[in-house]
Amino acid sequence: MSADRPLIGVLALQGDVREHAAALEAGGADVITVRRQRELAEVDGLVLPGGESTTISRLLETFELLDPLRERLAAGMPAYGSCAGLILLAEKALDARPDQHQLRALDVIVRRNAFGRQVDSFEEDLQVTGVDGGPVHAVFIRAPWVESCGPTVEVLARVPDTPAAGAAAGRIVAVRQGTVLATSFHPELTGDARVHRLFVDMVRGGRGRGRTTDS
Repeated sequence: MSADRPLIGVLALQGDVREHAAALEAGGADVITVRRQRELAEVDGLVLPGGESTTISRLLETFELLDPLRERLAAGMPAYGSCAGLILLAEKALDARPDQHQLRALDVIVRRNAFGRQVDSFEEDLQVTGVDGGPVHAVFIRAPWVESCGPTVEVLARVPDTPAAGAAAGRIVAVRQGTVLATSFHPELTGDARVHRLFVDMVRGGRGRGRTTDS
């Protein structure tokens, strides 16, 4: 690992692990998969991929990662969550199962499956604050949206008011709070690494935060 390439983990319990890893490498990071506490302890930042938030929540507990991950997030470790990752990072998730664990790293309330069933998923071009080079082509798959944000949360993107957007028009779909970034959409599926490059830059700025002493 070179000095300018942070080591970023991809939580490898479910979801688009390989695609996130490829986008992070294209964005300037070295990457490992994370399934164990010792792997979590090594990384400078972590990506929580899409998937099914209730399942990932349970697997975090099964793999004894839930409390260590909460501790590292509370200590300032940079994290990026896409789709289900956004749900897990949120303070509260509407329409979630009562036994779902929240990481509470983002002062937001999200709504699960807000965009509807799989057949109601759609794609849209978004202007994303902090991402240069024109609109980001966003792929939404049974995605959440952000219902409300706390005062320290920066809104990075909203769904534009287009005929295709329907009830999603104007909804918040990308946020940042300190060292935590989250999107409702899946940039790892488009071959555009700009969102991941933004996160890599965030990790460079926050490298070493929350790392355990024996890592």
